[in-house]
Amino acid sequence: MASLMIRLTAVSLLLLLSACNPVFNWREVRPDNTALALLLPCKPDKAQRSVPLGGRPTELAMLGCDAGDATFAVAVATLDDAAQAAAVLAGWQTATLANLKAAGGGQTSPLKLTGADALPAAVLVRASGQRADGRAVQSQAAYFSQGRQVFQAVIYADKMDAEVAETFFSSLKLDAGNPR
Repeated sequence: MASLMIRLTAVSLLLLLSACNPVFNWREVRPDNTALALLLPCKPDKAQRSVPLGGRPTELAMLGCDAGDATFAVAVATLDDAAQAAAVLAGWQTATLANLKAAGGGQTSPLKLTGADALPAAVLVRASGQRADGRAVQSQAAYFSQGRQVFQAVIYADKMDAEVAETFFSSLKLDAGNPR
């Protein structure tokens, strides 16, 4: 009987500890020098690097983290001219799909995003492809702009969880009064 009580106590303790450590610990983040706010399911790391966007080296600031067997990231670049946004976002989308070796080039749908520029329109791209090591990966990526800033918000996962993706993408908010 004492052995059973010890096991039940141990199981109860494990359940209590697991309740204190959720897989997705959603928190609001705001990338520096942007009007964007979004939810990430974990504490993000920051990075910055120069990438070719629109045919020229451009500083790209990124926030990202891993949770629940998925990678979540948001990246932003500030362009010299807002008129470049459509071409830069189209090129960024093409490059991302090429890096994924996306089968069929992905599926694009409109994305309703308050505060985003109407042109180019915000889009959500769903694709399946391969990681660098050849393993299968699914992705969903939003592309949008505000003023001179262009954004990509993306999830990469072995298997996309629709509820998690909805939480992430529906959390994207741009302060319409503060375009950069």
